[in-house]
Amino acid sequence: MSIVRPTHDGETPAESLGVHRQDQAGAPEFHRRGREEAGTGELVRQAAQQVSELMRAELRLAVAELKAKGRHAGTGAGMFGGAALVALYGLGALLAAAIAAIAVALPVWAAALIIGGFLMLVAAVLALMGRSQAKRATPAKPEMAMDGAKRTVAELKERATHR
Repeated sequence: MSIVRPTHDGETPAESLGVHRQDQAGAPEFHRRGREEAGTGELVRQAAQQVSELMRAELRLAVAELKAKGRHAGTGAGMFGGAALVALYGLGALLAAAIAAIAVALPVWAAALIIGGFLMLVAAVLALMGRSQAKRATPAKPEMAMDGAKRTVAELKERATHR
């Protein structure tokens, strides 16, 4: 493909001579009108500018993506909260049904006492399990990472003294 500039009347110089594009032979001509080739410094500056613009565009895309994901996460968390509330009401209804079922054989107060005692037992077991998990989390410092860092520092000091 050759690059031929049109003349003032819209025809290319070759067309005005009766030559068609496919008839033109040879390498394409590039005319530099007062424009010199960019130097290395200019090319490096342009590359740095383009990389900077690309990074800004990527950051804008990441921010937009995170905002959209945050909206979805917030909606999902709200729905989970609503589900937990409805489940709590459902649990209350099931407990009332259990009390009513036991109340067929015992007085209502005894049925409620049995269900209440069972719930307190479940709460105690959960509290003990939670306490043991909380003990594992204290003290709240990254002990393994700190030990690893101390070993690394000691090894670096040892290597520095042996040189």
